[in-house]
Amino acid sequence: VPQYVWRINLDTPEEAHQNLSFGAADRWWEQTDLTKLILASNKLQCLSEDVKLLPALTVLDVHDNQLTSLPSALGQLENLQKLDVSHNKLKSIPEELMQLSHLKSLLLHHNELSCLPDGFGQLVNLEALDLSNNRLTDIPASFALLINLVRLNLACNQLKNLPADISEMKSLRQLDCTKNYLETVPSKLATMASLEQLYLRKNKLRSLPEFPSCKLLKELHAGENQIEILNAENLKHLNSLSVLELRDNKIKSVPDEIALLQKLERLDLANNDISRLPYTLGNLPQLKFLALEGNPLRTIRRDLLQVSTTDSILCDCVCLLSLDDVTNPNEEPPVTAMTLPSESRVNKHAITSLKLLEYSEKQAAVIPDELFSAVGSNPVATLNFSKNQLNEVPPRIVELKDSVCDVNLGFNKISSVSLELCMLHKLTHLDIRNNFLTSLPEEMEALTRLQVINLSFNRFKVFPSVLYRILALETVLLSNNQVGSIDPLQLKKMERLGTLDLQNNDLLQVPPELGNCETLRTLLLEGNPFRTPRAAVLAKGTAAVLEYLRSRIPA
Repeated sequence: VPQYVWRINLDTPEEAHQNLSFGAADRWWEQTDLTKLILASNKLQCLSEDVKLLPALTVLDVHDNQLTSLPSALGQLENLQKLDVSHNKLKSIPEELMQLSHLKSLLLHHNELSCLPDGFGQLVNLEALDLSNNRLTDIPASFALLINLVRLNLACNQLKNLPADISEMKSLRQLDCTKNYLETVPSKLATMASLEQLYLRKNKLRSLPEFPSCKLLKELHAGENQIEILNAENLKHLNSLSVLELRDNKIKSVPDEIALLQKLERLDLANNDISRLPYTLGNLPQLKFLALEGNPLRTIRRDLLQVSTTDSILCDCVCLLSLDDVTNPNEEPPVTAMTLPSESRVNKHAITSLKLLEYSEKQAAVIPDELFSAVGSNPVATLNFSKNQLNEVPPRIVELKDSVCDVNLGFNKISSVSLELCMLHKLTHLDIRNNFLTSLPEEMEALTRLQVINLSFNRFKVFPSVLYRILALETVLLSNNQVGSIDPLQLKKMERLGTLDLQNNDLLQVPPELGNCETLRTLLLEGNPFRTPRAAVLAKGTAAVLEYLRSRIPA
């Protein structure tokens, strides 16, 4: 750092010497003390102790350098409110840093810290603290004194436990402990009344704590652990919960009390050991996303599970719930329009009660007009015209554009996607597998809410370019086509993409840059003619494949 930077408050500005109206001895009255100093993204290996000559600093940003230590003089910057020393090579923090009583934001992530000063609790005005991606094995007990802390990030460290005193952080709203070695969570954590977001993913948890006081908790992420049991006690107090993510655990059942989570919008139970779902799942009015793939489910139809059609699954649950309420367990279910829809050409009950327009397995070449006419003013959320002989998307489907969000046109003879389908602006799930498609129209870019698309068993020879521009996509199923290449740079822009199935295509090579698509949780590549990655690498799972691909990116 040039020396004049440290002395900028002391030396007379050069402009004063050039201005003939004022002598050099005159005070340069327009000069104010420096308050922000940004030295980020350089190659600094050390900071001078002369930083103390800038006592008015409120912001000091030195992230993305090569610092191995910090000067003790930082402790004299009594006005400092934000300090960013992330992405350096720091192995320790000077004790003097604990004197910064006005500090509100301290960013220490991506360093090499293995321990923290015991006096950390002196930073009583701290509101944001990021310690992620270090080598920490424990947290000082004095953290309990950080009563104004709102956001604490401890992700990607080596923590085996959390101090129970962490519950004293009464202002904490966001706690991220992702990717550590936690086997348990202190029970006192459940008393943190202000907590809104809790991330416990990628640890070694075998159970969840009860949350009697976490009335404001909105998001609970505990995927990729070893949780076997989900109890009613884990759920019944979480009245504000909107996101519950428990994928990749060993959960065997879901309690009926799941229905108490009336504000739940996203439920991810993928890759567990769940064999049945409670019918009460159909009573969650706000649920928009439900992931169940990778479970040995028996009570939900297999065709619904394969495309993860949330509304269809919930419809199944509602059907089962209504039957469960009126049926004697020793008797056969009553014959109703719900159990034998084939007896009625138009199932009006399904339209009005379940918001479902069903005309599947009829071997029909066209959809009868009376079916669309029966909809009237009723909002239809789910449409199922699968397993027919349709040659085109029914044009009248556009009449449902203001309500339909789930469309199943699988197992037909459709060779192109119509513009009418591209006008379904609320569409979130589209199943059009087992057809004769070779391309998708660019107009599909208008489907900005589309989350899941199933294009398996069609005739695509290239990855449909329009999919790269539908940024809401979370799942793309393209197995059993003839796709010969993919663009990893375009895929990386799809920041929500978690599942990509390209099995049984014609990929001759897998671009190493695909390894940078770190949002992918499921990548399926088996059955392609490429030589690398080899089958042994593919068998290790998505994380291993992505790591392998990254290792082959040219330096």
